[in-house]
Amino acid sequence: MNVSRRIADLKPLATTAMHGRVEAMQADGREVIDFSIAISHFPPPPAVTAAVQEGLRQTTLPYTSVAGSLALRGRLAQRVARDNGIPAEADEIIVTNGAKQALYEALYVMSDPGQRVIIFRPYWPAYVATCRLLGLETVLVDLPDEFTDAFLDSLPQADILIVNNPHNPTGAVLKAADIERIAAWMARRGVRAVVDESYETLIFDGAHHSLAARQDWRSLGIVTLFSCSQSHAMMGWRAGFAVAPRAIAAAMETLQGPITAAAPALTQLALDAAFAAGTPPAMLADYRRRRDTVLEMLSGVAWMKMTCPASGPYLWADISPLGMECSDFTEGLLQHGAVALMPGEALGVSRHIRLGFIGGDEATLRRGVSALIHHGDGLAAGKREVR
Repeated sequence: MNVSRRIADLKPLATTAMHGRVEAMQADGREVIDFSIAISHFPPPPAVTAAVQEGLRQTTLPYTSVAGSLALRGRLAQRVARDNGIPAEADEIIVTNGAKQALYEALYVMSDPGQRVIIFRPYWPAYVATCRLLGLETVLVDLPDEFTDAFLDSLPQADILIVNNPHNPTGAVLKAADIERIAAWMARRGVRAVVDESYETLIFDGAHHSLAARQDWRSLGIVTLFSCSQSHAMMGWRAGFAVAPRAIAAAMETLQGPITAAAPALTQLALDAAFAAGTPPAMLADYRRRRDTVLEMLSGVAWMKMTCPASGPYLWADISPLGMECSDFTEGLLQHGAVALMPGEALGVSRHIRLGFIGGDEATLRRGVSALIHHGDGLAAGKREVR
């Protein structure tokens, strides 16, 4: 049976596809360590499970408005004003089934097919896939170390800019000066922005600054996405929300109505409790230790270049000294070392790998990293022998 042209050429996201392969291998009885995705070993905050348990004791769980309950949106507006400096009102908040739904809806209502979207690479694959699904032209640009005026003015003309801050997978966090220059460039060019701040609280070094933390965020046309998945160890809860200028938020609500209507009532209760509780400090301290452990283990590896990320659940490494494509490297590691990584090609950059370090216990983390080193050392030794 034929499928539409819209979907025929679109492949499943590489990130979710790799995780699916790991699950299939594990179902067949193989022990595989999965670094390809970030799934926390922490439970959600106790306040989240308590809120859901209380919700289940209610006689009914009613429909809410499509954008989410008004009381919840009011509290989320207060939260982003307090913690992110974004002066938003309740009707500028829309609760969604995770950040991906918010991304799709924002791009859908902000653009028409054929318009151009700038995406920095390496990128979260959902950005590119969503643009292609909507018939948008993607302009891929290498993520700079600093957003200077010269760099910004060199960018091609576009209608929308996607900013991921903190950045997946590099862990980079934009400085306040970067934010100011980006905002000024948007005003000069008439470009709007979708800003993904899903990792806003997973900061190890430095501070997070929101692009929409300014009085002119509405006229600039900035939509900011938030998610509980990583910040509160709630990967499977699919709880997120967006902050958008009133007209865009209303349009997103109109679109969401026939797709899913409101996010589930239990999801809204969980979202409310999560953002009220804040990111567990013990979780962030644990992630920092894990990050440092992996960096220490890899510090003497000659065939890998890895920088210390300032945020997030991933490590991003350059394996170009091996002289091979990253997909060949990751496939060999999966088949022979039983460790799954994400090849950089899936995120727009060749000869790099992404490693999620927050799942399982520390012994498993060390065992997986040791297998990674052993695999790469063997490839490097073979390369030297050939020479």
